Amino acid sequence: MSDISFFATPVPVSLQEIADLLGEPVPQDHDDSLVISNVRALDEAGSGDATFLDNPKYVGLLAESQASLIFCKKRYADKIPSGSIGWITTAPYHAYARLAARLYPGAVNANPLVATGPDDTKIIRGRVHNSARMEDNVVIEPNATVGEDAEIGSGTVVAAGAVIGRGVRIGRDCFIGANAVVQHGLLGNRVILHSGVCIGQDGFGYAMGATGHLKVPQIGRVIIQDDVEIGANSCVDRGTNRDTIVGEGTKIDNQVQIGHNVTIGRHCVIVGQVAIAGSATLGDFVVIGGQTGVIGHVTIGDGAQIAGVSAVHGDVPSGARWGGAPAKPVREWFKEVTLLAQLARKDIVAVRKTAADTDDSAKHMTDKDGGN
Repeated sequence: MSDISFFATPVPVSLQEIADLLGEPVPQDHDDSLVISNVRALDEAGSGDATFLDNPKYVGLLAESQASLIFCKKRYADKIPSGSIGWITTAPYHAYARLAARLYPGAVNANPLVATGPDDTKIIRGRVHNSARMEDNVVIEPNATVGEDAEIGSGTVVAAGAVIGRGVRIGRDCFIGANAVVQHGLLGNRVILHSGVCIGQDGFGYAMGATGHLKVPQIGRVIIQDDVEIGANSCVDRGTNRDTIVGEGTKIDNQVQIGHNVTIGRHCVIVGQVAIAGSATLGDFVVIGGQTGVIGHVTIGDGAQIAGVSAVHGDVPSGARWGGAPAKPVREWFKEVTLLAQLARKDIVAVRKTAADTDDSAKHMTDKDGGN
C-alpha cells in the first residue's frame, strides 16, 4: 500500500530551533544543529524522530525506543537509551505538542482548506443570502448555506454542508466543520466546531401538566467566546430566557450535551459523552471526565475535577476532586469502594465456608451410612 499522508511533509528543525520554541536550553553535550524531522509514538519512533514519555504506564517502552529525541521528566532520565537524546522537562507532553505544531501547522486549526489568491479573495461555492456580510478571505464550501443577516469574519472556513442561521455572528479565523449547524449563536475568534456540531437549537423546556406538556419558548442565545473547540456531534442548546455561555479557551470533546442556560467558564475541559443539564454553572479551569452527568442548577467551582462516569447531584467546591455516583470527594469515594470490595470478599469467603461445611457434613453422613 502506498504511503498516503493528509498533511504536508514537515520542514525539519534543529535542536536550537526547538530550544527557542520551548524557551529551554539544548541538553548539554549535544550538537544544537542536530535536525529533527518528525514526531512519532514512543514505540514507533526512529532516527530523526522526536517522541515523549509522560504517562508512567509506558515507561517500559522507553529503554527500547529508537527515537533521536525523547522529552521526559527527570525521574526517567536514567532509563533513556544511549542512542537517544533525553530532553528533561517538567512538561513533556506540552513540549511534544509545541514541536508537533511546529512540524504540522496544518493539523492545529482543523481547516482543511486555505483560501488562495490575494487577501481580498472570497471563495464561495455554497449558497449565501444577499444580506449576509463577510469580511475578506472567507471560504464557503459547496452545499454550505449562510442565512439572512449573518456575519462572518476574515479567515473563517465554513465547510461543506454546514448551515449558518439567520443573524448568526462568527468571528475571524474560525472553522465550522462539515454538516455543522449554527443558529441563535454569537461566536468569537478562532472557534473550531467539528463535523456535526449543533449550536443554538431549542433547549429542552416544557411546562409539564396532567393534560400534556406545554412547550416553553427558548428565546436566549448561545455565546461562544474566543479559542473554544467543540468536538464532533456535540450539542449546545440556546437559553430559555438568558444566554448559554461557553467561556474562552474551553475544549469540549465529541458527543457532549450542553443544556439551556448553562454557563461554562474559561479554559474548561469536558470529555466525551458528558451531559450537563440546564442552568448548571461551571467555573474556570473545570475538568469533567467522560460519561459524567451533571444535574441542572448546580455549581461546580473553579479548578474542580470530576472523575469519569460520575453523577454530580450537588454543588462542588472550588479546587475539589470528586467522583462516583452520586459524586463525592474522591477520598470518601475511594474509601466506600474499598469497604464494599472488602465486604464482598468477606461474603464470598462466608459462602465458600458454608459450602465447604455442607460438603463435609454430607461426606460425614455418607461415611456413617457405609457409603450408601
